[in-house]
Amino acid sequence: MLQPENQPKKYQHLFTGIDTGKIRIPQFQRDFVWSKEQTARLIDSIIKGFPIGTFILWQTNDSMRAVRAIGNAQLPLIRNGETVQYVLDGQQRITSLYGVQKGIVCTREGKEIDYKDICINLDVDPDADEQIVYTEPTEDYTFISVYQLLNGDLTSFVNEYSGSTHLKRIDTYRKRLTGYDFSTIVMDAYPIDIACEVFTRINTGGTDLTLFEIMVAKTYDIDQNFDLANEYNWLLDNHDAPGKDLEDADYDTIPESTVLQCIAAHLVGFVRRKDILKLDKYAVIKEWPTVKEGIFAAVDYLRSYLRILVSQLLPYNALLVPFSYFFIKNNFNPPSHQQDQKLQQFFWWASLSSRYTGGAEGKLANDFKRMDAILAGEKPSYIGEELRLTVDDVKGQWFSASDAFCKAIICLLVYHQPRSFQNNSMVKIDNSWLRRADSKNYHHFFPKSYLRKKGVEDWKANSVSNITIVDDYLNKRRIGGRAPSAYMKEFVDANPNLDEAMKTHLIMDLRDFGVWNDDYERFIAKRTQVIFDELSKRLP
Repeated sequence: MLQPENQPKKYQHLFTGIDTGKIRIPQFQRDFVWSKEQTARLIDSIIKGFPIGTFILWQTNDSMRAVRAIGNAQLPLIRNGETVQYVLDGQQRITSLYGVQKGIVCTREGKEIDYKDICINLDVDPDADEQIVYTEPTEDYTFISVYQLLNGDLTSFVNEYSGSTHLKRIDTYRKRLTGYDFSTIVMDAYPIDIACEVFTRINTGGTDLTLFEIMVAKTYDIDQNFDLANEYNWLLDNHDAPGKDLEDADYDTIPESTVLQCIAAHLVGFVRRKDILKLDKYAVIKEWPTVKEGIFAAVDYLRSYLRILVSQLLPYNALLVPFSYFFIKNNFNPPSHQQDQKLQQFFWWASLSSRYTGGAEGKLANDFKRMDAILAGEKPSYIGEELRLTVDDVKGQWFSASDAFCKAIICLLVYHQPRSFQNNSMVKIDNSWLRRADSKNYHHFFPKSYLRKKGVEDWKANSVSNITIVDDYLNKRRIGGRAPSAYMKEFVDANPNLDEAMKTHLIMDLRDFGVWNDDYERFIAKRTQVIFDELSKRLP
């Protein structure tokens, strides 16, 4: 890797580079946000010979996703393999200078901003301490726009500005602007991850580039019309063309990082950051359709076989990675009966064992080996990672909608297709109400407010075994904070199939479960045992 090289550039050199596409602004830079006042001060500093900071450019043959327009100025495309310099530091300054030279018009927050308005006061001595550059002319002085100064010819100046003092100052300002030595450092042939690290360190906003942003930049390809950011958005919501997408499947909360892991799992079998950064651009582009189909196949399986109808129910988003790996290796065929049994066992083992709470990247590599065993008709090994679940583990689990163990329990409840207490209809489940523990669809069968009045502490009342899934209306309007014996009596006459409905909530007998005499201890003991037995049947 070469050392950075100082390469001073003149005004025209910089902007010829932008005009020809040789100097570009990568898409991961923030939007152009400088005000006209900031741009005017920048021009003022250059005219007075003040230092304005250094531009840092990354020179590479890699084609990256870059800004295609600055205001009304369209920037040219470049072909793969051409040497380009991407702006890592100085974007706001270089864009401001370019905007003034091109006379761009921007629209920001519904307001039009015309950079042709920025002008120089010709009535002030160039070496005076007072302000020379203004955001727009006033009636008190004689002005020339910076755009006109840089793009006009001497004949037009002579005709418009007859005074020798004004013409002399125009010549002085023009020479100072076009002759200014802009401090520029060029980083030649640095790897993209190092270039992005440099970008992160020199930008003081405090927001690091995400791995996805880096990979979007790295895999961008004009010739093949590939933009990973667009592909991800289309994966979530393919609204521009017919075809399935994750939104249609209620799996649109799958994050970018999981998709990157699915790509790396398929290509190299490892999903660490360093493995993803080393992925070959053209391999990613070539295999993207395969990975996408693998994700769809994994989602179809989770929805159909495990009845996990929405992505917000997944204990870990990372679970999608080994399942997509399996289906790609299985040529997208549905699993055999034996494969299905082993896949379901893996799901419950991973979900209940805090599998991906920490160190998920390394654990996924081992889980791909488990998928390989299932594909080969063998039993995956869990030696040394056995899950020894107890009844007390379930009973004592504090309910949290973001906890993987609790989500696994909710997945179990959803698998049994819970029905309404009131009319035996299927309870609607979607991503919109599964994010928060205080959602009105998560119902404490023995309401916490009722138990609090009875002296039951919140840690005991909030057991995951006390959670049922009901519709929003029922929770707010019919149940509230009443005793179970009170509100359940209202459903006995309304729903002749109430006993069957309660079984879909793993509440097998209302009397035996202590509901009619409001016996919370008995209810929790009985329901915990049923949940535990159901989970035990599913574990390897």
